[in-house]
Amino acid sequence: MELNKIERVVEKYFDGGTSSEEEKELRKYFASSDVAPHLKQYKPIFGYFSNAAGHELTQEIQVFPKFQHKKQTKLWLSIAASIVVLVIAGTYVYFEREVSSQDLGTCDNPEAAMKETQKVLTMLSSHVNVGIESVKDLEQYENSKDLIFKQ
Repeated sequence: MELNKIERVVEKYFDGGTSSEEEKELRKYFASSDVAPHLKQYKPIFGYFSNAAGHELTQEIQVFPKFQHKKQTKLWLSIAASIVVLVIAGTYVYFEREVSSQDLGTCDNPEAAMKETQKVLTMLSSHVNVGIESVKDLEQYENSKDLIFKQ
């Protein structure tokens, strides 16, 4: 094969436009001993592909049935939900004991009571939103994983 053609095919290869026949010609050219000096830098690349083509994967890949994967996901989500419930219950009990020992008093003014209630609900909402964001991240991970590992 003439040198100009080889250079064009190498350029075409790195642009991703070669056919399998052209790639075979490149592997054959770079396997020979008469490679042009300015193209010797590409010899290891095509030599690797020639050697790698002869290797066979011997390690077995264990594939789990789809239903088992969903069972595991449900199991972990159930465990996570249980932990969240326990943490919330424990926090409630802890603060309830602390609050019951303090004299909080009562609000005689309905407007002040409404403002305090809104402040507490806003704080609660912000904490719930943090938890929802974590669940969205988990959901996005699951969707990405499902796209990658289609079963």
